[in-house]
Amino acid sequence: MGLLDFLIGVFTENGYLAVFTILLICGFGVPIPEDISLVAGGVIAGLGYANVHVMCAVGITGVLAGDSLMFMVGRIFGERALRLRWVAYLLTPRRYAQVQAKFQRYGNRLMFVARFLPGLRSPIYLTAGMTRRVSFWRFFLLDGFAALISVPFWVYLGHYGALHRDWLLTWLDRGKLVAILVALAILALGGFWLWRRAARRRALLNLRQIRRQRGN
Repeated sequence: MGLLDFLIGVFTENGYLAVFTILLICGFGVPIPEDISLVAGGVIAGLGYANVHVMCAVGITGVLAGDSLMFMVGRIFGERALRLRWVAYLLTPRRYAQVQAKFQRYGNRLMFVARFLPGLRSPIYLTAGMTRRVSFWRFFLLDGFAALISVPFWVYLGHYGALHRDWLLTWLDRGKLVAILVALAILALGGFWLWRRAARRRALLNLRQIRRQRGN
C-alpha cells in the first residue's frame, strides 16, 4: 500500500481531524509530503466522505497552523532552538546556508515562495523566526496567500481524481511543476504591479516638483 492509499484510509476513518493533524505535523518537517496529504483529503471528498470546500478550509487551517508554530519556535527560542535535537536535524548547516542564499535572492518574498519548496519550507520558516527577518503578520500574510493557491489546487486535484486513479497518479508529479509555475507567474505579476505603482508615484512626485519650481 502506497502512502496515498494509506492516508486515504486514515482520513476516511477519522475525517477532518486527521487531515488537520497530519498537515500540522507536516509543518514540523516530518517527512510526510504535504501535497499528497492534501490530495488524499480531496480524494475522500470525491468519494463522498467529506465536503470538498470544507476540506479546503481545513487544509488551509492545518498548513498555516503548522507553519506558524514553526515560525514561533524560531522567534521565541532564537538560536537556542538549535539545541533541540529535531530542530538541529531539520536545520543542518547545509540547509541553513541554502536558506540564507534564498533570502538573499528573494527577500521577504521567500515567505511566499517557500510553500512551493518541499524540504526547505520548514527550515525557511524556522530561520525567518530565528533571525527576525520578517514580522509574524507579514509572514502569515505571505504564507496565507501562497496557501490559498496551493491548498485548493491539491485538494481539488484529489477530488476530481478520486474516480480517475490513473489520471490522478500521473498528475501528482506534473502538478508540482504546475503549482510552481502558477506561483511564479503570480509572483511576477505582483512584482510588476508593485513596480508600476512605484513608477507612478515617482512620476507624480517629479511632476509636483516641476510645478513647485515653476511656481517659484
